Amino acid sequence: MKNCIFDFGQVLVRFDPDYMTSFYIEDEADRALAREVIFDRLYWDRLDEGSITDEEVKAGIISRLPERLQAPATAAYDGWIEHLPEIEGMVALLDDLKAEGVKLYLLSNISIGFAENYKKVPAVENILSRFDGLVFSGPIGIVKPTREIFCHLLDRFGLSGEDCIFIDDNEKNIKGCAAAGIEGYLFDGDALALRKYLFSAK
Repeated sequence: MKNCIFDFGQVLVRFDPDYMTSFYIEDEADRALAREVIFDRLYWDRLDEGSITDEEVKAGIISRLPERLQAPATAAYDGWIEHLPEIEGMVALLDDLKAEGVKLYLLSNISIGFAENYKKVPAVENILSRFDGLVFSGPIGIVKPTREIFCHLLDRFGLSGEDCIFIDDNEKNIKGCAAAGIEGYLFDGDALALRKYLFSAK
């Protein structure tokens, strides 16, 4: 096992819409209403594929919420990237893998806006700076679980699928990597179990 490919949300960091929205909207009922709109897959699927802009998303959010929630909801959309706590044990795992000579790659369904701005967020930059290569779906217009995005990563970094393992929390994405000849590991939040699996595979 020479190369580990990681997903981002729910693998390296916790992606929790209620938590992220709580920094901007205190009332629980208002927060629930806002987060259903802010994190609607109607927008996020298109963000992942790079076919909608942040400004278009915010216009959609404003059109669907009462006036009192429009400003805090758009602020929550702009600020979600700042509220992504590490999943316990994962950064230490990255460091230990690197110490063993394993190359680290990231493959994430995520927006153009994230790709352009993550370096401005120290906590996120701290995690992603550990990687030897990053592939974000939005800028290339290809999303998981398609075989194409896995092949894109392999080609871009000159990797062989048989030398890689892909870690993701979504079973569909694990099936997608198999189609590209990459072993998959379905992550359930247990960093210790993942650590044991990876080091036993070395």
